[in-house]
Amino acid sequence: MKLPKAPESARPAKTPPPPRSAPPPEDDEAAQFLAAVGQVQPLAEGTRRVEPEKKSALPPRMDEDAEVLAQLAELVAGDAPFDLSDSDEFIEGHLLSLDPQLLRKLRAGEIALQGHVDLHGLTRDEAKRALERFLLESRHAGKRCVLVVHGRGLHSKDQIPVLKTSVQLWLTRGRISRWVLAFSTARPHDGGSGAVYVLLRR
Repeated sequence: MKLPKAPESARPAKTPPPPRSAPPPEDDEAAQFLAAVGQVQPLAEGTRRVEPEKKSALPPRMDEDAEVLAQLAELVAGDAPFDLSDSDEFIEGHLLSLDPQLLRKLRAGEIALQGHVDLHGLTRDEAKRALERFLLESRHAGKRCVLVVHGRGLHSKDQIPVLKTSVQLWLTRGRISRWVLAFSTARPHDGGSGAVYVLLRR
């Protein structure tokens, strides 16, 4: 037995779908962003903020011995601007562009000395600061040729001339080298193998 159909007015009305919100206008970037992201929930109180890891602004300091070894490697490889020659008793270096006659005069002690500094008894760091200060003052005073006494290392550990080797490096590398044209082991009457003549740039 078929039941009679209910009249249209008695049927439950269908729920209409929610109206779609109109997309935000293209020129409203803030509204477009919010529409794409959706609703956001604020952080609960007491939530700890995670800070990004801070990197040190300063580069790691290179070990001094490693720096010296790197400098020596450059010198041996010929990457340094100085032409060097040395032995147990003699050291010499000069810019490749230096007049050979001027180098011969320096080597022979024929250029008048206008000042000297004695590094005896100083530590390596103290000696470097003293040498840098002396050469800078000499250059500002217009001096061209000076004497640097580094000693023979007779009283150092194992009688190794630490300052002699260091002075050679300082005169050919870094800030000090920018003021130097040439250097050569002094004549015996000026200190011999314990000192060097240094020819400064004008």
